[in-house]
Amino acid sequence: MNPIYEKSAVVVRPAGSEDAADVLAIRNHAIEHSTALWTQTPQTPAEGAVWLAAHLERGSAFVAEAEGEVVGFAVYGPWRDYDGYRHTVENSVYVREGRHGLGVGTALMAALVAGAREAGLHVMIAGIEAGNAASVRLHERFGFQHVGTIPEAGTKFGRWLDLTLMSLRLS
Repeated sequence: MNPIYEKSAVVVRPAGSEDAADVLAIRNHAIEHSTALWTQTPQTPAEGAVWLAAHLERGSAFVAEAEGEVVGFAVYGPWRDYDGYRHTVENSVYVREGRHGLGVGTALMAALVAGAREAGLHVMIAGIEAGNAASVRLHERFGFQHVGTIPEAGTKFGRWLDLTLMSLRLS
């Protein structure tokens, strides 16, 4: 194991293909029970493996472990496909149900920001459902600034959702 961040019982390390099932379980729980991902269609194991493989190839996926269990994951990926945006990435941080408030998100965010800086990236963007105060606070603690809110940018669970955009200059 190559821990990038270690705080008490939480260890963050680069993700590997062996983490696909745990990452998928956390993602699908978020899809089914939260407004963090704006889809209501859970991923299949094959879809989850393809999604994770793209992040593994970039070296932009991390998992947090506590007591031998994967308790969260974080990734960053291209914000837009055009080459003019090649230095800008968007992040995602997810914590397993029942493990919130224990420093897992903070540990993952620290590794994610450090990894993006080491990769020579310039800006990290976060798109957060506006009502997710915990995620907004987490990003603020790392220096992200609120750069705008798009009203009713998406829908889930039969209601319109506002999208808060936050930005962090990495270099």
